[in-house]
Amino acid sequence: MPRYKLTIEYDGGAYLGWQMQGASFGKSVQGELVRAIGEFSGEAVTVGGAGRTDAGVHANGQVAHVDLARDWPNRVVRDATNRYLKDEAVAVVAAEKMPDDFDARFSAVRRHYLYRIIDRRPPLTLERQRAWWSPKALDVDRMREAARVLIGRHDFTTFRSTECQAKSPVRNLDRFDVARTDTGIECRLDARSFLHNQVRSMVGTLKLVGEGLWTADDLAEALAARDRKACGTVGPAHALYLTQVDYPAEWQPLPDTPET
Repeated sequence: MPRYKLTIEYDGGAYLGWQMQGASFGKSVQGELVRAIGEFSGEAVTVGGAGRTDAGVHANGQVAHVDLARDWPNRVVRDATNRYLKDEAVAVVAAEKMPDDFDARFSAVRRHYLYRIIDRRPPLTLERQRAWWSPKALDVDRMREAARVLIGRHDFTTFRSTECQAKSPVRNLDRFDVARTDTGIECRLDARSFLHNQVRSMVGTLKLVGEGLWTADDLAEALAARDRKACGTVGPAHALYLTQVDYPAEWQPLPDTPET
């Protein structure tokens, strides 16, 4: 059975998150992909994803894999799936045939997230569900300096949800950059994997530093506490984006199937 790697983008606002939770709970991104691929292929399929994004979280670089009985050309898998997603805020950007043992989740070596904050006095309109609005101007230099406290290998208990199911709270945070751009403030975070609510918890707490309510030392103390109660604010889901998932160079796409 050919295995396909799918690169996906979606607006998370209309969904309960990536993971299927049953029809009675509402729509999920994974569920809509299963439905769409099943409709075009006529098969009962399973779609595995690289990251289980929460309700409201967006993506322009989510990765998934699916096995199909027929050896379809890549373009057909992409376009036929999108045909059955035309009424959804989900699109397959690319489909590539991969080796049978490629796994979107377990083969990944790094995940990249973007968190957007717009600090201006007027409320947001067009960006209302795309960024976190702060009516107070934030000190980006202080935020950038404080973010360095979190880079490296730490116990991130303070910054994970009490419902997180990960066996260990220890993670290695490779990058936490904070920069002001023409459209606001961008927080970019990279790691092999993240805990449930980790990015939103860290950015939300860092925002307190930008507001002058916390210092870098306060952030370090919160991290060292290893206690969820020490976390500051948790940022809203609608400002978070999964932008890219990295894989080792060994995972190269297989030759495309010719169209007949």
